[in-house]
Amino acid sequence: MKITHEIKENTIIITLNGELDASSSVVLDEELSDPEIMKYSKILVDCENLNYISSAGLGVFISHLQRFEDAQIKLIFYNMQDKVRNVFEILGLDLLMTIVSDYDEAMTIADE
Repeated sequence: MKITHEIKENTIIITLNGELDASSSVVLDEELSDPEIMKYSKILVDCENLNYISSAGLGVFISHLQRFEDAQIKLIFYNMQDKVRNVFEILGLDLLMTIVSDYDEAMTIADE
């Protein structure tokens, strides 16, 4: 798993590349736990190259949801492959998290 991030004004874009499993989810958790992330109003997660997500990976996002919501930070996933999106949908996480088709839609929703 390779995790990179890019900053554009008040938005941080996190790109996930590979498989988000138990070991790589620790790295993602560290990224999302960094106090610096709280200064952005939008966190966009590019899932185009995310090939697999384990329960540990899902747990990382779930564990940060309330903190981001309390801080009025929008967490938006985009470019999600069907097999990964199905995992979110089966668990009902698509009802808790914002998942959109592409970057432009993510930015539009983030600006609402």
